[in-house]
Amino acid sequence: MLENDKSGHGMDHINRVLNLSLRFALEENANLEVVSLIALLHDVDDHKLFGVDSANRNARAIMNQCDINFEIQQKVCSALRCIGYSKRLNGLVPSTIEGMVVSDADMCDALGANGILRVYTYTLRSGDTFFDKNIFPKEEVNYKEYIQKNANTGICHMFEKILRLRGMMLTESGKMEAEIREKIVIDFLYHLFREENAIEWKNYLDQYLDNRKLVLKKQE
Repeated sequence: MLENDKSGHGMDHINRVLNLSLRFALEENANLEVVSLIALLHDVDDHKLFGVDSANRNARAIMNQCDINFEIQQKVCSALRCIGYSKRLNGLVPSTIEGMVVSDADMCDALGANGILRVYTYTLRSGDTFFDKNIFPKEEVNYKEYIQKNANTGICHMFEKILRLRGMMLTESGKMEAEIREKIVIDFLYHLFREENAIEWKNYLDQYLDNRKLVLKKQE
């Protein structure tokens, strides 16, 4: 189902999320079987690939075909309904440690070096521009705007989604990994803006990070 995907949700992404999920699962004492199933199936009903009405249909079919215990299926599907950035914008948060682990791993894969490559590849394949000095991000993006593909450029997408992911981590493992990977994204942006002589964007990033520090302090 995902082997020919060109949107950044192919099997390379699935395998990275699986490996990171298993690492987090060991650190967080989560059930490895349930975590594995959630990680492997977390994109088989993704709204960007299969529509908003898929509702775990493909995940159920695959687990039934593999004779997965019904109780485990229920745990997996419950978590799948809450995994993904758009679902978080819609107020859905995983309630089990297994769901939290995979949610964090999935979001971490949107950060770091692979995260940058995924944004770049997806932007160009969508026919959009990666960076336009004249198009700045929206300050806030709601659920409806996001699923309607709000971002105008790849760099706008990084501000409207990618740089918000670290604050959405649910486990200590995820928080630590996200902090490391986010630094890679921020360094990349500073280098890009320097090379493009985009002083206004460098200033925008400075202000964005300063504002976020204030928000985090208030949350503490």
